[in-house]
Amino acid sequence: RPPSPVNVTVTQLKANSATVSWDVPEGDVVIGYAILQQRQDGQMQRFIREVNTTNRACVLWDLAEDADYIIQVQSIGLHGESQASKRVHFRTLKATDRLPSNSSNQGDITVEGLDKERQLQTGEIVIIVTVLLMWAAVIALFCRQYDIIKDNDSNNNKEKTKPSSEHSTPERPTGGLLRTKKKSLSVNIIEV
Repeated sequence: RPPSPVNVTVTQLKANSATVSWDVPEGDVVIGYAILQQRQDGQMQRFIREVNTTNRACVLWDLAEDADYIIQVQSIGLHGESQASKRVHFRTLKATDRLPSNSSNQGDITVEGLDKERQLQTGEIVIIVTVLLMWAAVIALFCRQYDIIKDNDSNNNKEKTKPSSEHSTPERPTGGLLRTKKKSLSVNIIEV
């Protein structure tokens, strides 16, 4: 088992979020972490588990305003989880709280957090739209290629069954003549 995380600290406290960071002693391979987060009054408990990461920090979202919390962190290794770290207590801010005026460059905590969150959401939307457009293009190309292949296969089958004389027409079993269908061009429009 890996060693327990040390130096667990809570920073960037806001009304509805906080950042937890920790260190892992050298030695064993650590492939992830687990965080137990609970309100001190017992009304809420959350377990966060992240693997395949070397991050040593996690942002806790959707916290209650002006509430007391307890967190513990565990390391996840190749052969199991560590013992939980020491408990760390913290209290979220009130929505109206601001940083002291002597910390000059940092303004209203909640407004600053919202701006960063809005930029992240815009970036995510751009990525999602790009991926959707690429998938639509791939599907459209696949459909186009499928139609071409299907048309080639049907033409090859007709050539195999063509009578030896191109001008003769075989008779139907009912006595009539087969009629050849004129193939019309079709355009497929795919709306996304």
